This record gives sequence, C-alpha cells and structure tokens, in this order.
Amino acid sequence: MDFDFTEDQQSLRDAVARWVDKGYAFERRNAIVAAGGFDRSAYGELAELGLTALTVPEANGGMGLGAVDAMIVMEELGRGIVLEPLTQTLIATNVLSQFADTATKDRWLPRIAGGEALVVLAQQELKSRYRLDVCEAKASRSGSDYTVSASKSIVPAGDQADAWLVPAQLDGQIALFLVERSASGASSQGYVTQDGSRAAEVRLTDAPAELVTTDGLAALESGVDTGIAALCAYAIGAMEKTLSVTTEYMNQRKQFGVAIASFQALQHRVADMKMQLELARSMSYFASLKLGDDPAARRRALSQAKVQIGNSMRFVGQQAVQLHGGIGVTDEYIVSHYFKALTQLEMTFGDTLYHLGQVSDRMKETAGVFG
Repeated sequence: MDFDFTEDQQSLRDAVARWVDKGYAFERRNAIVAAGGFDRSAYGELAELGLTALTVPEANGGMGLGAVDAMIVMEELGRGIVLEPLTQTLIATNVLSQFADTATKDRWLPRIAGGEALVVLAQQELKSRYRLDVCEAKASRSGSDYTVSASKSIVPAGDQADAWLVPAQLDGQIALFLVERSASGASSQGYVTQDGSRAAEVRLTDAPAELVTTDGLAALESGVDTGIAALCAYAIGAMEKTLSVTTEYMNQRKQFGVAIASFQALQHRVADMKMQLELARSMSYFASLKLGDDPAARRRALSQAKVQIGNSMRFVGQQAVQLHGGIGVTDEYIVSHYFKALTQLEMTFGDTLYHLGQVSDRMKETAGVFG
C-alpha cells in the first residue's frame, strides 16, 4: 500500500507547519491560555489558511478535501498543541454535509467554511459515561418549529461558539438539532480545562432549535468518529513534539560530566517512546482511512485506533516527564503542557478502557454472527 502523500498534501502540511512555528509560538499559546483558552483571532487565522473550509463541499463554498488531508492538518496543529477547536469544525462539517437538508447546508456550511461561524458538538451529559445512545435532553415539536431542553457538559469552546449541535429525544428516539447560542432559553458558562483549552456547561430551556436529522444517533456516531480520527492525528503531532523536546533536553542535560543522552538505559526508554509513536501513527492512518467504511466497521476501527493511541499517549507523556525530572512538571517548561494535552486527549470521546470494551463487544458480536 502506498502511504506517500501527494505534492498538494505536502504543500498543505508545510503551510500549516509554518503557521504553527511562526504564528502560534509557545508564548502566544500561553497568552491565550491566560486569556481564557480560546482566541477568535487565532481561529480566524486558521480560516484564512483555508482550514475551516477543508472538508466543506465545494458546492457550499469549501475545498471539498478528504479525511487524509484533515489528518495532515491535525498532525501539524498537534505539534503546536493549538487550542482553537478545528476538530469541532470537522465534526460539524461532516454532520451537516451528510445529514442536514439543503436549506440548512446553504445557511451554515458557507459560514463555517469562511470562519464566520463556529459550530460545536454539545453531546456530553453527566450520566452518559461516553455512551452516545444515552441522552436525557428533550425536544418538543409545535407544527414545524422545535424547542430543546438540555444540560450538556464539557462543550468545547461552548461559550464562544455561534451554535451547538445538540442531540435530544424526539418521539422516543434521538434526533439532532442545531441551536444558536443567542437563542432565547440558552445559556453557557465557560471555563479553562486542564490542558489550557476552553469548554463550557450549556443549559437549554425550551430553546428554539433547527432540526438537522431525526436519525440523530447515526449522525452523532459519524460526527464523533470524525472527531476521534482528528484527535488521533492531533495526538501524533503532540507526541512527535514531546519526543523531540525530550531528546533535545537529554542532549543538553549533563550528569557526571556527560550528556544523559549517552546513558544506554535512557536510550532504551527513548527507543520505546519512538516505537509507541510509530504504533500510534499507523493506527491514526488506519482511523482516517476507515472513515468511509460502513458504520459497524468504522466504529470498530475507530475504537481500535483510540485504544492504541491512548496507550501510546500515556506512555510517551509519562516517559517524557520522567526523563526530564522535576522540571518536566513545571508550568514554565513546555513539556508539561504537552503532557497535560496528551492526558486530556486520552479521555476525549471515550477513554482507553471504554474503547477497549467497545472493541471487545464488537468482536463478540462478530463471533456470534459467524459462529
């Protein structure tokens, strides 16, 4: 199988890498964290690069590119642990492109592509425990109009977004709605998360909503799988930078008059970090390439990828901190921020143990079919 990237894809990677290096330096990221974990101007710069339009269909003002292009972009953003939630833009693009009617697409996709509208997924509830089919939010219908009442937690940039994609129960099944942040009955309370990004608690009380699809669970699963693939790619970039920073430190730090990078025991630990990174990279490729499969195969593949990448993130992050020693957990030193980002990524869209259970359940289902 050919894993080489095209010239256009390499050019895309180079453009994003240049922006991360020059436009999103560690000092700027720290300033954004101090200001609340989200910078609309930085998100606007992503839009100027065309990244918000990346997977939006050309008919709706986008670039119409695919999962591999999104993977390349997210890797580079991961190297800079960029806080602005492009993953959420990819999710919204996927869901609206596949499940919304023409009028909704025409109203929202061009604005998303241009960076004028940030739409994020608000699906997490306190009792859901990562399960997408557990939803207590309620929707009501009056003629052709809908309202939604819900309490959603840890919504990425939820108090900064222009609209939320909200799953809610309608006529006994989960449907998916789009609710504008400015709608009556809608409120949000933002906060900075452990990795420095921004999230919010969102409350809806009979808030006017726009129906995206009555097949809400299928839309939700498709969107979350898109998010997992993007997260996996982002994690690869973050782990690569973590490894690079660690080896650079080991070449500078001296003990007994020599660089600690010359110690064989420590070289073995770095080699193990590199091995975990490469295992994770192969599963990130696997995740992105499987997004076009049928839902059952896609969901199993994405859970498999999340398990391996979760294990790799934990190992690489912990080893990096241990090889740095005490400085590795100080806020002033860069590796501590990568460690926090990797730790939070492992728990996003389901932690490692949750996805290990998902893989096991689907293997049992397959065994039952063929047994």
